Amino acid sequence: MVYPHIQYLGPAYPDHLREATPASPRELDSRVNDRIHVRLLWHSADGHVSVAVHDSKTGEAFELPVGEGERPRDVFLHPYAYAAGHRTAVTQSGPAADVAIGVRAAV
Repeated sequence: MVYPHIQYLGPAYPDHLREATPASPRELDSRVNDRIHVRLLWHSADGHVSVAVHDSKTGEAFELPVGEGERPRDVFLHPYAYAAGHRTAVTQSGPAADVAIGVRAAV
């Protein structure tokens, strides 16, 4: 049945719908080799793609944005080669980070 006198003005609670939309990136692909976890991420908020790398052995982690003209799959397969060209900031945590920044362990 059609109600001509009723006009649809959108969802009753639009703010609740916006909050339900995840702001976190969506994982498109993932791989682990020798305790190095590489993830291909799509950020729906602005549409860009990035590759996140975390080395469990050393505690190092970094994220590379995929630039214009770069193929996301290539960056995903060869993140260290692309990281060398991007001069990314590497974050570290754990005992390996202490060694890397010169903190001596208590003996």
